[in-house]
Amino acid sequence: MTPSLPRTILFFMITSCAASAVDDGFNYDEEKVPKFTLPDPLVRADGSKVASVDEWKGKRRGEVLELFRDQMYGRMPGRPEGMRFKVFDEETKALGGKATRRQITVFLTKSETAEASFDILLYIPNGVEEPAPVFFGLNFQGNHAIHDDPGIRLSERWMDKGQGVENHHATAASRGAAASRWPVEMLMDRGYALATVYRGDIDPDYDDAFENGVHSLYPEFQGRGDNFSTVAAWAWGLSRLLDYLETDKRINAKRAAVIGHSRLGKAALWAGAEDERIALVVSNDSGCGGAALSKRHFGETVQRINTSFPHWFCENFKKYNENEIALPFDQHMLIALQAPRPVYVASAEEDQWADPRGEYLSAKGGSQVYALFGREGLVADAWPPVGKPAQEGWIAYHIRAGKHDVTDFDWRGYLDFADKRMP
Repeated sequence: MTPSLPRTILFFMITSCAASAVDDGFNYDEEKVPKFTLPDPLVRADGSKVASVDEWKGKRRGEVLELFRDQMYGRMPGRPEGMRFKVFDEETKALGGKATRRQITVFLTKSETAEASFDILLYIPNGVEEPAPVFFGLNFQGNHAIHDDPGIRLSERWMDKGQGVENHHATAASRGAAASRWPVEMLMDRGYALATVYRGDIDPDYDDAFENGVHSLYPEFQGRGDNFSTVAAWAWGLSRLLDYLETDKRINAKRAAVIGHSRLGKAALWAGAEDERIALVVSNDSGCGGAALSKRHFGETVQRINTSFPHWFCENFKKYNENEIALPFDQHMLIALQAPRPVYVASAEEDQWADPRGEYLSAKGGSQVYALFGREGLVADAWPPVGKPAQEGWIAYHIRAGKHDVTDFDWRGYLDFADKRMP
């Protein structure tokens, strides 16, 4: 190992070489990080420098978006013409009277078929000024798993593998199985609504040649290098969820924050890039293909993720297996696509697979686009200490103690940031 370097110089070295080890309590072997140069998000394809907000909006942002569409996430369809919403449950005294619970089926076609639909679970705080701001995101184990509320409809889908759970049908025993990740009462107490959809309702998380889920509705997007991937499908589903929220009079959809953990954090970031209606984007431990820099080749690499999960990204992304150096972009540019909206990137101390340092550097690297808008990005010249969130700018970051998870500590940080930065 090389001698420790002051943390204050870490960011300035990443454009030319790997960051050296620092004495910060982590067991990272930074010697494994190759030398790399990050592409400048403000340099256009023709080599010219972006000098104004108009140039970013009118020219460069579209170039960056196209790079990600063509080479990583793939292309997605727009809003379905026949999409409709049907409220099938409303309980005004849910959670002991603290909230109103609504459940809504979104039909993606004119026919009401289960194969082309998904269910939204929505909690709205009672007794607060309306319309309420909202956090929305996908969940891993079904809507019934985020809370033990017996009124939540059990999913009739075949639950796909994930989080160590084998394929199964939902049962009453699985109610509230993921409640620790969804502090519903905390959100109600803070005046925020919460909306969620089971990810498998949008697209099951396994390599099925894109035959199931919403992909079956759009075969024309498959069989090509920039195909409609699973991460893109989840992002697309988040936009369809927001479509509904815009119609609900008790929700302020202009104050809608998308949140995602792990692979669903990747989807949340891509949804924020594609859909500028989203007011705030939260990435929790999203790692490779999410907030972490790919060129660091650390933790989960491009080859590993494309091998283990070949459906997550488009076919073109496989060109960069063990070839991250050739990427014409990196994830700091995904962060930059959120500008000037607030974004929060979070890591966990023991989650080295997601490369916490790479997530921090990505948030820092996207900050220069925020400066173009006259806003400070990540206000932290060094990797913040564990448990000390950096929330002063329009990009927030924290690393907390513990493993790959979503905790109350994370949620308190997101809510505090939303209180301060959500328009």
